[in-house]
Amino acid sequence: MKSIQELSQIIFPTRCFGCNSIGISICSQCRSEWHPHYYQTHVGGINVHSAVLYSPTSSKIILSAKENGIKGADALIISAIIHVLNQGNFSWHNIRLVPVPSSTNNRRRRGRDFIQSICKEVSQQTQIPLSSILTIVKKVEDQSGLTAKDRVSNMNGAFGVKSHSHPVGDLLLIDDVVTTGATVTEAVRALRAGGFHVIGSVTACVTQPLR
Repeated sequence: MKSIQELSQIIFPTRCFGCNSIGISICSQCRSEWHPHYYQTHVGGINVHSAVLYSPTSSKIILSAKENGIKGADALIISAIIHVLNQGNFSWHNIRLVPVPSSTNNRRRRGRDFIQSICKEVSQQTQIPLSSILTIVKKVEDQSGLTAKDRVSNMNGAFGVKSHSHPVGDLLLIDDVVTTGATVTEAVRALRAGGFHVIGSVTACVTQPLR
């Protein structure tokens, strides 16, 4: 078994998620750029709590998880979100985690709903209930190439609440990164329109300054 593992490392050597150097899954230099802290911004009428400042390294880690399904990158995002949940002092609330849903095309292409799968693991590790009540109700474009104004237009009316969902608990939206805040704002609108109580959002990363 050991020889098989050694051969595998020769053919498919472990590379750092951030800089792609051969060695370990995240090198010390990239780890210094993915060191969870605690940042709070205010978007769409709620507080957004985040762990890591968005950077080229964090972008590569998120893409490794989101687009390539690399479990080690998933683990970094999961631990960052759990770090924020611990730092955010939400213990006096009746918390429910609400993942921001992926589009049908992205789910099909990736083979999973990325944030949903991240949230499931966070829920299992923290024992905080998961409420997957948001759904996408209109076609949206990929946000990465859009301006802040276009992101707002793109997300306007994008979310709805699944039928037979009932307002329970204090909801925390979960996403990988907050940039302009368009997604958070639209998700909050949809949930509040359905009578739900949203107290904030938690993301692994935040752009600085928020744009």
